[in-house]
Amino acid sequence: MQIQIDVAMDYALGVDPLVNLAIEVARTDGQDVISDTIAIDYCTVTRVAGEGGLGTRIWADVTSPRMVLRYQATVDVTREVSALDTLAADPRQELPGDVLSFLRPSRLIESHSFLGFVERRFGHLSGGAKIAAMRDWIEAEMEYLPGSSNATTSAIDSFASRQGVCRDYAQLMCAFARAVGIPARCVSVYGLGVDPQDFHAVAQVWLSGGWHLVDPTGMARPDHMAVIAVGRDAGDIAFMETETPADLYYQSVSVMSVA
Repeated sequence: MQIQIDVAMDYALGVDPLVNLAIEVARTDGQDVISDTIAIDYCTVTRVAGEGGLGTRIWADVTSPRMVLRYQATVDVTREVSALDTLAADPRQELPGDVLSFLRPSRLIESHSFLGFVERRFGHLSGGAKIAAMRDWIEAEMEYLPGSSNATTSAIDSFASRQGVCRDYAQLMCAFARAVGIPARCVSVYGLGVDPQDFHAVAQVWLSGGWHLVDPTGMARPDHMAVIAVGRDAGDIAFMETETPADLYYQSVSVMSVA
């Protein structure tokens, strides 16, 4: 499936004009970038590799008090999707070294705190069937409520409040998976069908020797997503980071299928 992405951003910057951006679609397995362009007014751009070598991050050194940006891309999503319940959990001793770190708790994903709950609730299941049940539980139990969380909200906070947005759903999914010994990481994507359209966060779990996308909000299918970046938790996949506060003038994200 081909999708078109159109992002427009306009921010007033603080005293530090250096901005870190993760908005370009990654060139990685399961998706081919047919074309993409980015324009940032009055800016010098430096690119560095993203987490684990997946995707790129942009250092934008803006010489204006405002950052005005436009990003457009056409992506052919070729990702094959397997039913989760057909996938197996890999023994820990067989996990690749670059996957092991996604078994551990992180600052915003306190997976060690969920050991008792996930055993009581999902202990009768295994592998991908367990992940599918976790995904369904989160979608059913959480209320999608914009404004109910912020950049410091952790998986424990979301579990307690049962409210959040996509980043909170993804972090809770990762917390559950890591608690049962299944590596999981947070992923930023452009997702067809996401409502309201925005930068979207999902989870990715390691099963049967590979990474598999899981959206516990239920809004986007893995074969309708274009991956941007991955990380330990939502803090690693923020689309924009600044050292000093930036004020939003305007932002829009559009993801559409190509007829």
